[in-house]
Amino acid sequence: MDGARTVRASGAGEVTPDRLTALLAELTRMLLAASGEGASELEHAVAGVAAGFGARTSMVLVPDGATLTVLVGGETRTVAVRAFPDVARLDKVAALKPWTRDVGRGRYTLAEAERTLAAIDGSPAPYPWWLKGLGIVLFSVGFAPLMQPTWYEVGSTAALALVTAALALAAGRWPRLAKVLPLVAATAVSVLVLEVFARTPAHGGAVLLMLPALFYFVPGDLLSAAATELAAGFVTTGAIRLVYAAFLLLQLYLGVMLGVYATGGDTSALFDLAAHADLPRWATFLSWVVFTVGTVLAFAVPWRLLLPLLATVYLTVGVQSAATKLVGEVGGTFVAAAFLGALATVLARRPAAPPRLLLALPGFFTLTVGSLGMRGLTSLAGGHPVRGFHDLLSMVTTVVAIAVGLLLGAVLAQRPRPLP
Repeated sequence: MDGARTVRASGAGEVTPDRLTALLAELTRMLLAASGEGASELEHAVAGVAAGFGARTSMVLVPDGATLTVLVGGETRTVAVRAFPDVARLDKVAALKPWTRDVGRGRYTLAEAERTLAAIDGSPAPYPWWLKGLGIVLFSVGFAPLMQPTWYEVGSTAALALVTAALALAAGRWPRLAKVLPLVAATAVSVLVLEVFARTPAHGGAVLLMLPALFYFVPGDLLSAAATELAAGFVTTGAIRLVYAAFLLLQLYLGVMLGVYATGGDTSALFDLAAHADLPRWATFLSWVVFTVGTVLAFAVPWRLLLPLLATVYLTVGVQSAATKLVGEVGGTFVAAAFLGALATVLARRPAAPPRLLLALPGFFTLTVGSLGMRGLTSLAGGHPVRGFHDLLSMVTTVVAIAVGLLLGAVLAQRPRPLP
């Protein structure tokens, strides 16, 4: 039988084409499932593991699937792999980096590689469900001062985020809810804001009160990842991810509109006027600590990475603030994205360092642009076409600035590494 044929790779033990293909297919599935922020590193990671067993691979990639071809011992195997892209379990991403490095260097036999990969895939979540929920709340509260630096914004976001966190946790148990989660969450938040929290213009616009609690679902990171993939030449992957991000954004918009209709109001309630700032500067500064802790808990990032991620957040915010004063908002975002891309790429070179995705993700969120898309759509619906189109144009401009900046930073900092 063809599957019984074995070849020997240096230091790797006996390797059968079928078993190696199964291992690489499982690795591809796990990487796809963690590729919500982009899949540009996936092909190289799989090829590196294959090289550890004297094999070669080629791949045709889309965001939720891949066709993997493995050439080993003169035989070829081709398999199709499917997985929905997400960033829910970044602890697995952190564990896969040393695993792929060691396997690629021939330090594991095939049996050892299979066993350790299965252990990573089957590992329990690092935090209990209630800490994940707390993380979603802190993630939203930390973002709130960016919308409106007011105590009312922070307090209302904490209450609203409890609702979105409960829905997100429920979606983990009921997959049907997960398919329409942005729509359901946006509807619930919209109703609560219009009925309870946006009773007076003194507290700011309804949309500004809604957005922080919905930030966990806003696809700004997906939009930027899609643009990055397009700029890097991953046309199919980037285009599909862009369409999916737009679909999620429309779900959120429709949910907000359903909330307006359910409360018996009209779209004029969706005004976008900021309240008078009363949050002290120290609270705004510390909000990034709250945000980063929320990111760690919400996305299952290992706790030991909190301080490095916090440093990247403050460095990114600092660079963006300084550059904005010199070259404007779009230029500042571009410079900060390039800095973040280069910093994450350089730090990730160290064997003990976390993967580039984990190092860049919190800083990436600080530059996110999906909220501009939401504000633009709701401003249009609320009868403010000039403001609405301005926000949508700003979203497109900022998406490109973040994408090209991240790509430029990574290219400048990356060492050449031809595929095996």
